[in-house]
Amino acid sequence: MKRRRESEMGSELRSAIDELSMVIIKVNPADADNQQQNTTTAYIPIKPFLSVCNLLLQVLDKIGPTMAVLRQDIYQNIQRLEKFHESEPSVYSNIVEIMKKENSEGKARKGPSCSKAFVWLTRSLDFTVTLLQLLVEDFGRDMEQAVEESYNITLKPWHGWISSAAYKVALKLVPDTKSFITILMAKDENQDILKDEMRTLISLCVPVLEGIHNILKTYELDRLKCT
Repeated sequence: MKRRRESEMGSELRSAIDELSMVIIKVNPADADNQQQNTTTAYIPIKPFLSVCNLLLQVLDKIGPTMAVLRQDIYQNIQRLEKFHESEPSVYSNIVEIMKKENSEGKARKGPSCSKAFVWLTRSLDFTVTLLQLLVEDFGRDMEQAVEESYNITLKPWHGWISSAAYKVALKLVPDTKSFITILMAKDENQDILKDEMRTLISLCVPVLEGIHNILKTYELDRLKCT
């Protein structure tokens, strides 16, 4: 799956909103009377999900080398899922079916599995949403503190000391908040429009991620840590 050129996108946030609009309908299939999601029949369309992850990569590209560890991790996990999907696109268009297959073969938690790639992509999105939530509350918030708080909440609990040390170094290199906000804005935007887009993206992401975490619990992948 090729990433769209920036000139074709406008704003990464707008594009992510479009992609998530397709994911949310299918991650939360609808039985309004049933409070518990039926994870055995859940459908997570792989293409829109990976498109959102690719858009996250484009934001990290704009920031520069400061988040290289996270960027490389996201890229490798996207590639793993894309390769598996492309091996038989008609069968593996649903990420849940990929997890079912690996789980039945005893491969989900071993080696570089697609299930593990999906776990870490989900956590990267957790990190991004948490960071956006902190920033949209206050555009004057210190960027380094916001990134550190987001990391501590979403990624640090699952990282070993090597990964944690790498992120600690990266924290010292993040851009200031004003620069990051400028990076996120499209040419035709101001801060008020950007805030509206951030809030829309968060409102779409949160229920999707909640549904995904429920599915990860079903396959006992929610407590997976770095080895």
